[in-house]
Amino acid sequence: MDSIFILLVGVVIVVGGIIGFKLHPFLALLLAALAVALLTPVATVEQFYLLKGTPAAEAAKLAHKSIGERIATEFGNTCIKIGILIAMSAIIGKSMLESGAAERIIRGMLQLLGVKKAPIGFLVSSFFLTIPVFVDTVIFLMMPLAKAMGMRLGKNYLLLVLTVIAGAVMANSFVPPSPGPLFLVGALNVPIGLMMVCGTLLGLCTITVGYLFAIWANKKYDIPLRDSPDARLEEIRKIADKDDSELPALSLSLLPAVFPLVTICIRSGVEAFATPKVPLTQSDFLNKLLDVVLFFGDKNIALFAGALFALFVLSKQKKTMKDGMTAFVQTALMSGGGIILITASGGAFGGMLQQTGISNHIADLTKDYQMALIPLAFFITAVVRTAQGSATVALITASGILSGMAQNANLGFNPVYLCLAIGAGAKLVPWMNDAGFWIMCKTSNLTEKEALKTIAPMQTLMGITGLILIMIAAQFFPMI
Repeated sequence: MDSIFILLVGVVIVVGGIIGFKLHPFLALLLAALAVALLTPVATVEQFYLLKGTPAAEAAKLAHKSIGERIATEFGNTCIKIGILIAMSAIIGKSMLESGAAERIIRGMLQLLGVKKAPIGFLVSSFFLTIPVFVDTVIFLMMPLAKAMGMRLGKNYLLLVLTVIAGAVMANSFVPPSPGPLFLVGALNVPIGLMMVCGTLLGLCTITVGYLFAIWANKKYDIPLRDSPDARLEEIRKIADKDDSELPALSLSLLPAVFPLVTICIRSGVEAFATPKVPLTQSDFLNKLLDVVLFFGDKNIALFAGALFALFVLSKQKKTMKDGMTAFVQTALMSGGGIILITASGGAFGGMLQQTGISNHIADLTKDYQMALIPLAFFITAVVRTAQGSATVALITASGILSGMAQNANLGFNPVYLCLAIGAGAKLVPWMNDAGFWIMCKTSNLTEKEALKTIAPMQTLMGITGLILIMIAAQFFPMI
């Protein structure tokens, strides 16, 4: 059966189920995954695995698994990537809000930047933090700060949420050592330093457009800071009214967020630039010390350590007894568990769409499309991303198609522009088949409809802006 038709069926089930029939997203996404899997022939699934390089015997075995098992496998694969991160981030977020650590950080930021520049502080911070750190981690860590700031200002909550997201998603597309750009520089043989410089410049331009959109959306849509199990408005308000002497020290307040970010940054830098199995220094002591730092730089361990630090700050601030701490963690994990389930079901839906061969179908449709390479790169990536939800799959698909063309064609510009165009295309269009969409929705407490009216168009606008700027730069600064 045609993969485009299967995609449309999935879209109707998800969007119609959630918005039309008010189904819980977890159920709607699993229902769509089931429908897509039922409509996909076994031979198509086997071909999908063969094209990934899976041995023929193994591909046949995977394709003949039951539909339930295939869905559960993709569900589990998503949990592997985000399960611990979300659970630990839920503990960090709730602890920082309740201990007053988030409020202390917000007061420090307001003293440094002033009230009017607070959203710019969120925008720039999330952009530069996401360069070395997984985008979801930055969103998890900064959303509690956005909630605390929203409560303190009494307005502009949507503006704060959108600035966090705008900064994070654009760095994730353009600047190594973020995983996507790091893959692209290898696939298209572009110097990593050149990609870092060009990606940073382009990213700062596109997040400026995102910021302007966020200001407009904040005026158009009156979206308040809402009650949620992990962040009760009454509790945030009480903390916002506290005297400085009742809040933890700024150094302690920053520890749960800064420790994971610093250790992940160091590990990312080492993995990006160090030679494998070659000691980084001549000193045994320094090498062992660095090994410890790299151990804590694993994102799961870093977030786990951050959660322990957050609980330490909370217990020190509130003198919480053991029984109270257990109940507190239970509440945080209940909130995080709901996000894990929805995100993983989104991953299962996206995984079933990928097994239909939608990426290769789109690649075949566009291979003879006579357009300039830069908009072609953007177009292919955008269509694949929108169709199956995974930005990574979209990046790999587009780079696979264009790497040969880039090497064989007599390009009139540096291939770094192709990398940037692919990164810009990966921003279009986030919706229910994207696990990241659900993370943004649930951490910010926006409804699905609100996210489709704000987050999706903002990312789309930033991506299109990126394409326009890339084409202008390639014309006037080809770097060849």
